[in-house]
Amino acid sequence: MQRVDEGKEAEGRVKKLFVVIRSRGPAWDDSRIMDEQLDWDAHAAYMDALTEEGFIVLGGPLEGTRDAMLIVRATDESEIAERLAADPWIRKGLLIEKLICPWRIRLGSLA
Repeated sequence: MQRVDEGKEAEGRVKKLFVVIRSRGPAWDDSRIMDEQLDWDAHAAYMDALTEEGFIVLGGPLEGTRDAMLIVRATDESEIAERLAADPWIRKGLLIEKLICPWRIRLGSLA
C-alpha cells in the first residue's frame, strides 16, 4: 500500500495528513444557510484555491453538528494555522478552529 503521508516539499520537508475541525463562530447567523452567510463567495473561493493546490485533500460540514472537517496535507500544525487564518470566515468570526491533529491512515487509502 502506498503511504500518502510521504510526499516531499521542494525544501525536503515531509508533508503529512492532518484532520482539522472547525466550528461555527460567534458571527455565524443561524437564520441563514451556509451559502447565504456573510462573505460566502470569498470563503468558497479561498477554500477552492487551497483545494486546487492540494493543501486541502477533503472537506465539508459534519451533518447534524456545528462543525466541519478538513483533511489537509502540510508539514506541521503551524503551517495549517497560518494558511487557514487567511480564510475570510476565520477573520470575520464565522468559523473558529477547534482542532488540528496529525492523522495516520491505517485502513484504506487516499489515492
